[in-house]
Amino acid sequence: MRYGKIVKLKEKDDDTMNNEKKKVNMNKFVRYAEGAKIYGMGLSKFQQLAKDAKACYKVGQLVLVNTEIIDEYLELFHIVDDEFYK
Repeated sequence: MRYGKIVKLKEKDDDTMNNEKKKVNMNKFVRYAEGAKIYGMGLSKFQQLAKDAKACYKVGQLVLVNTEIIDEYLELFHIVDDEFYK
């Protein structure tokens, strides 16, 4: 009995996480921590990526990252070599 309840709670938590992710993905500008979560990478890696892409906007001490610019920049790293996928 208890196991079934735990599974149901876990499923509910997964749904909540997906809804939060959708809300975050709708934002054009995100903070470093949000961006790292969205793109599934560490914070320092995302910060470096944002700086390399020149996608940062500084408002006072707040730094926002334009996700549209990040998306375009990431396309430069798209691997098209068939040998890689074998």
